[in-house]
Amino acid sequence: MLAPPAEISVPTPNIEQRINRFRDEIRAAALRANRDPEEVRVLAVSKQKSVADIRGLLSQGFREFGESYVVEALPKLKSLASAGCTWHYVGVVQSNKTKKIAQHFDWVQSIDRVHIGKRLAEARKEFSNVPLNVCIQVNIDDEPTKAGVAVHEVAELVQQLQEFSQLQIRGLMAIPNPNAPQNATRLSFRRMRAVFDRLQSQTSPAWDTLSMGMSADYTIAIEEGTTMVRIGTALMGPRT
Repeated sequence: MLAPPAEISVPTPNIEQRINRFRDEIRAAALRANRDPEEVRVLAVSKQKSVADIRGLLSQGFREFGESYVVEALPKLKSLASAGCTWHYVGVVQSNKTKKIAQHFDWVQSIDRVHIGKRLAEARKEFSNVPLNVCIQVNIDDEPTKAGVAVHEVAELVQQLQEFSQLQIRGLMAIPNPNAPQNATRLSFRRMRAVFDRLQSQTSPAWDTLSMGMSADYTIAIEEGTTMVRIGTALMGPRT
């Protein structure tokens, strides 16, 4: 009796193959938009990933990493203290976590209320003379359950946060509706770029970061003018 045919398995790409494919896609998207691929920074979102996973990306030249949960992140930051990483907090900022975030992170990308900015600034003063880099999170699609300031309130929040010398406002961050069709996502990114450009003349020269685009839509974001993409799965594989 003949043995049943063996199942054909598709090999899982190793980290180097996955990164090379990712970099090729960034380059192609940038060139389609007549942009220099070097204009696009990559933030590797390492939440729910191990120190070993992060070291794998460090070996491939990545230095900027994003975390969403303070309790999970702090042991990683401690283990990698000498690795030359720049750490971005990209999750919702809870009032009771502002002190630890201000102490341990280099960036916070998710400020959407002035009182959170004030708490971060006051805490930063205790730990460092170097201002905390911040981005304002914008609820670009007006989703009722999503964090972020409304588009028409962004300029006022920028003005309020500029009062805190311990904060260096670097730009804007947004997450479009994940259930929207691709053409709607593109329009959302385009609106974000317009808001970013409009505010640039009202801020300091440090206003240089438009953080939008994740694993499912980063090529569209690049075509529409993002300066930073936040990538988890496309770089580090699925979270378990």
